Amino acid sequence: MPIPEEVTGDEIDKDVRQELQSLPKTLAEDVARNLVMVARLLDEDPESAYGYSRVALRLASRVAAVREAAGFAAYANQKYSEALAEFRAARRMTGSVELWPVMADCERGLGRPEKALDMAGTPEVHKLDKAGQVEMRLVAAGARRDMGQLDAAIVTLQSPELASNSVQPWTARLRYAYADALLAAGREQEAREWFAKAVESDRDGSTDASDRLAELDGVDFVDALDEDEDEAGEGRGTTSGDEAESDGRG
Repeated sequence: MPIPEEVTGDEIDKDVRQELQSLPKTLAEDVARNLVMVARLLDEDPESAYGYSRVALRLASRVAAVREAAGFAAYANQKYSEALAEFRAARRMTGSVELWPVMADCERGLGRPEKALDMAGTPEVHKLDKAGQVEMRLVAAGARRDMGQLDAAIVTLQSPELASNSVQPWTARLRYAYADALLAAGREQEAREWFAKAVESDRDGSTDASDRLAELDGVDFVDALDEDEDEAGEGRGTTSGDEAESDGRG
């Protein structure tokens, strides 16, 4: 697969670069460049990212970072069985528990929420850092919802991290998941409060909490193109594209 000339491979993390030092220099550079492309495209073009990950895997399947990248690329394309195999391989190579939550989520993707819950109760979870433990809690709550256990999902998400006023990288996603679970259980007012809290903590737009909150408040955003058409036609005085109409619920 083609790689832009400006991608040198030096862009990768130093820890990954150290792993690649076990390879011949030219091969290491080729693998590094493919890994850079995986990282760049994973969110916006997961299919292409998967293609680059397969190239890297073919070149250096004995490098843990390559197996991990291949796992995330497969995961992004909902190839959960393949992703799980790659994550397991990476874990065998490193002995790290860092991938435990995403491995559990792969079990969910494969329709095995009970297995994900089993993984949430293992000693490996206690070895995770705080971010990993929060991620594991999110996966476990998702597994409960997969099994139709909404109340249990809500309880699973109730934690010191959820109650804390401190904003951490995981705060918005945790609050969002809690709000979504409350809404699914028919607790709309509580859900609205937690979607609002998710909005407050979502500094990088990692969730659509603001849209969900607007939906609960009955806000209808009007497209600017629709406004132009209305003004040109019947002149109904529609609000601008940056304003909104509400049903009066707040």
